[in-house]
Amino acid sequence: MVAPVPGFTDEIAKNGGATVMLCFQCGTCTAGCPSGKFVAYRIRKLMRAAQLGLKDETVNSEDLWQCTTCYTCSERCPRDVQIVDVVTALRNIAVVNGKMYDGHKKVAANLIKVGHTVDNNDKIKALRKELGLPENPPTVMNNPAAMADFDKILNLTGFKKLVA
Repeated sequence: MVAPVPGFTDEIAKNGGATVMLCFQCGTCTAGCPSGKFVAYRIRKLMRAAQLGLKDETVNSEDLWQCTTCYTCSERCPRDVQIVDVVTALRNIAVVNGKMYDGHKKVAANLIKVGHTVDNNDKIKALRKELGLPENPPTVMNNPAAMADFDKILNLTGFKKLVA
């Protein structure tokens, strides 16, 4: 038997998903979801589990990581539920509980390594050079002092520990 966790919706709200309880399960979000057309992602089901306080089911759900954060659901919601904010809050809760989708871990690892979510590989460098641009963009990737500051932020926020 799955037991609800008292206060889970409050935890979601504190993490940025304050509108979670406004959802009345009309299904507009699922019907319009571009991800839902290609994978078994059903945001309505995830929202309901969150509303019912089913924390384990929610933070362990693969569906939680299928959202591309395109905001189609939020834009179409007749109750103005900020669904992407709820998904982000749920993801943050999941990460704190040691759960993160492998694809997101890879992106986070790149952020830690080079200060960008996508590594500037040889192919990208060659393309930039062909376009008359420097190999590295004028960001932390090309500024060791800024990268050092960014690294401090990652350490102070505990981001590195969450991804490890």
